[in-house]
Amino acid sequence: MQAAELFERRVKPSEVAQRLRVSVKSAYQWHQWWRDGGVQALASRGPSGSRCRLSPRYLAKLAGYLEEGPAAHGWVEDQVWTASRVATLIGRKFHVSYSVSGATRLLHRLGFSPQVPARRVAERDEQVVTVWREVTWAEVKGPGRPAGTTSASRTRQASTVGRPGDRPGVSAE
Repeated sequence: MQAAELFERRVKPSEVAQRLRVSVKSAYQWHQWWRDGGVQALASRGPSGSRCRLSPRYLAKLAGYLEEGPAAHGWVEDQVWTASRVATLIGRKFHVSYSVSGATRLLHRLGFSPQVPARRVAERDEQVVTVWREVTWAEVKGPGRPAGTTSASRTRQASTVGRPGDRPGVSAE
């Protein structure tokens, strides 16, 4: 609406862009709309993007399902809601198809965040893993490179012969 007031005072679109801190392209587009349809043409049309496919009632139900946890809906291997699982849950409960990225946005909108499950074998024995890390890995790993033998150059080892700038066969005299 500020742009419309400026246009009515015959302020050029480039000046409107500068004053309102918008791109010049936007100001020229607004100017065109204002010329064609007046102030009403510049009225807000609401948020852009697609509408949510779940009603407010369904969103509340979904939040309740999420609170129940994944095990209550058939995912017993771990207790995390992945975006893929949420998309599947929405399809099962509301017969609405959501992409994984759409389910992620919906989760954020509801105050949840998708989780990434830890990929571990069910038969994993934590005690055996700890012993292997502390004993076997220490033996296999080795001592590493001794300190002080590295070069600052990635392409050539440091030279300890001569001074920088010295060339063989050239006298300093």
